[in-house]
Amino acid sequence: MIRVGVVGATGYAGAELVRILSGHPKVKLTVVTSRQYAGIRFDKIFPSMAGHIDLVCEELSVERIFKRADIFFLSLPHKIPMEIVPFLINKGKKVIDLSADFRFKNHTIYSAYYQQHTAKDLLEKAVYGLSEIYYDKIKSADIIGNPGCYPTSALLPLIPLLKAGLIDSKTIITDSKSGVSGAGRSLALASHFCEVNESFKAYKVAVHRHNPEINEILSHETGKDIKITFVPHLVPMTRGMLTTSYAKLKKNVTAEKINEQMKSFYSGRPFIRLLYDNKMLPDTIRVRGTNYCDIGFVIDRQTNRIILISAIDNLVKGASGQAVQNMNIMLGFDETAGLISVPYPI
Repeated sequence: MIRVGVVGATGYAGAELVRILSGHPKVKLTVVTSRQYAGIRFDKIFPSMAGHIDLVCEELSVERIFKRADIFFLSLPHKIPMEIVPFLINKGKKVIDLSADFRFKNHTIYSAYYQQHTAKDLLEKAVYGLSEIYYDKIKSADIIGNPGCYPTSALLPLIPLLKAGLIDSKTIITDSKSGVSGAGRSLALASHFCEVNESFKAYKVAVHRHNPEINEILSHETGKDIKITFVPHLVPMTRGMLTTSYAKLKKNVTAEKINEQMKSFYSGRPFIRLLYDNKMLPDTIRVRGTNYCDIGFVIDRQTNRIILISAIDNLVKGASGQAVQNMNIMLGFDETAGLISVPYPI
């Protein structure tokens, strides 16, 4: 059994990690930390976990906990991971960071949207954890920068088509709709019930922190500078994310060619479900609680534009599920271990 620690276990992503890892056949959860709930049993904070996890949350002290786990998941606010990852790496531990601290190769981009990076020397060592795209690099990684939820939902449909030269990279517009859990568990006026109920709004238009993350990966994958227009929206539901991207098709590209490229590119990838042959489009309810990314598309022949649609659970494939998928790849486990859950039919 591999010993696993979750640092920051009582936020939404951290709790989801604990839920998934507690049912994983190859790991033993040995450490859970929480600043707010130190000294309290995890199942007292989240009663749904009664009978599954009885660990007591403790204050974070990497000097005290590093010997008790082989791999650490960090579900912490940006900036804190970069302060503790160097210590863990020097102690021979593997790290999967769910913050933005190790997602970027270019530290100046990170600094422009977050803060100054204090562990720049580790950025080249870190691997961006988009599991289906960087599988081979993830296998030998010690540090994973787990992708943001918006980038995961946008990149997975776009990358195969851009790499095949089927769409015009200068015409991409992406809008995403996220459930409120994407804002995290900390109290904030903007995510109070009365503020989000019966409300549907765009926010941080053209300035969201995930936009440069998407741009950097698309540019890396295509070998040219790509900047897309990205607009996030907040939807009054707990979890789920639907992303729609629009782009001009290259001349004479057919739906069959798009479908063929998607099938070939994602052949053997267990968590990508392509819906074109089913004549339906992605729906967040069909991926709720799962690690699937459903992808569908429609071609508007009047404008020669493709409309790409993807659906994920923002807390699973958009965060903790993909983190566990990355762990499985890093440690040589079956990629689906601990992640196979049949979606709810309704």
